[in-house]
Formats: sequence, C-alpha cells, structure tokens
Amino acid sequence: MGAGRGLGIAALVVGLLGAVLGGGAFVYGKEAYGGSTVSSRSMTPTYQPGDRIFWERVDGSEVRRGDVVVFSAPERYGPGVVVLQRVVGVGGDHVVCCSAVGSQRRISVNGKTITEPYVSDGDAEAGSQPYDVRVPQGRLFLLGDHRANARDSRAFLSEQGGTLPVGAVRGRVVDGVAVPALIFAGLLFGAVMVLVGIGLGIGAWAVRRRARALVPPPPPWPVRPV
Repeated sequence: MGAGRGLGIAALVVGLLGAVLGGGAFVYGKEAYGGSTVSSRSMTPTYQPGDRIFWERVDGSEVRRGDVVVFSAPERYGPGVVVLQRVVGVGGDHVVCCSAVGSQRRISVNGKTITEPYVSDGDAEAGSQPYDVRVPQGRLFLLGDHRANARDSRAFLSEQGGTLPVGAVRGRVVDGVAVPALIFAGLLFGAVMVLVGIGLGIGAWAVRRRARALVPPPPPWPVRPV
C-alpha cells in the first residue's frame, strides 16, 4: 500500500459516515419535530411565557385526552399563529362543565369527573359558563391550563361546541429534552466525524508529500556503466 493511502481511505470513510450521520439527524429532526417559544400565559403553570417547547409532528387523529398539542386555527386566532392547548375531549366524548366534587367543581367526560392536577390554582371552572358539548367525530375539544386566562374552545361554543378539526393539529408536545438532545448529538457527532475525516485527509496528503521528497531524483543525463 502506497504511502498515505491507508490514511486517505480512513479519511474518506470517516468523512462520509459523518456526513451521513449529521445529514440524517438534520433531515429527521426537521421532518419529525418542530419547536417554538411559548408567548402567552394560557398554559401556565405547565408552560410559562418564554419556555422553549418541542413537538412531534403527528396526525391529529393520533392525539388523546390529556395531550398538549400545537395547532393553527386562522379563523379564530389569525393567520400564522400557532396555539398551545390541552386536549380534553376527542371525537365521541361528552364534555360537561361543571360537576361538584366536595368543595371543588370539575369537568366531567362521558359522565366521569376528571382530575386535572395541571390546572392553574386547581380551578377547573375559572368562572366558565356551564357548557355541555358532544364532540363530533374527527374533532377535538381544547382548553388552556390557566382557565381564567385562556381563549379556548369555551369561547367558540356556538361553532360546533367550540371544537376544532383534527386536521388543525400540527404536533403533540414532547416533555423533556431527550429527543432534541439526541438529534443535536447526532448533528454534533456527525460534524466531528467530518472534521476528523478532513484531518486524516490532510495527514494523508502530508505523508505522500514527504514520501515523494525522500525519493532521490533521477540523474540529469543517462549514465552508462563503465
């Protein structure tokens, strides 16, 4: 094997693997996840203004009660606005506000009161007018966690019970930073491998150059043996 050839092959392999890893992490992250910054207090205390959130891009038909989703509803909130709310009812559910449980008032879904530990100040009603909504198939009933400070499905009860089509959902919020961290790690490791490949390539070039310098030059004219 010629001088530097092994380093050259290693440079090519490592560089290509790094490009594939980094490019794959970038494409996967872009296609499978989205991110934004919380701008309102409608989901406090779960999410505060300024919090950075990430969501997995899923079809709205995949979300379940209790999921926090991001969605677009330009006819309600304006074009280009991404809204963050919690799914309380899915297609076929019967959502009623409110049922008395001891000294508290709670929402009931399909005749059963639900516990909502995420609600601000434990106030599930927050001055809401009573409502009784049967969620149509293919639609969702959405509420903010800060019920006193959220313009959610309750504000649009005259429009199919305030529900929204599942097609409005852009993604489901993922808790923690595990997934974004893995994507970032893939990007970082891929970039490091590309740099290592470049370094090996430079080393291979230097070895070949040194080897050529050690080879004695041919004589300036033919020499015949005496």
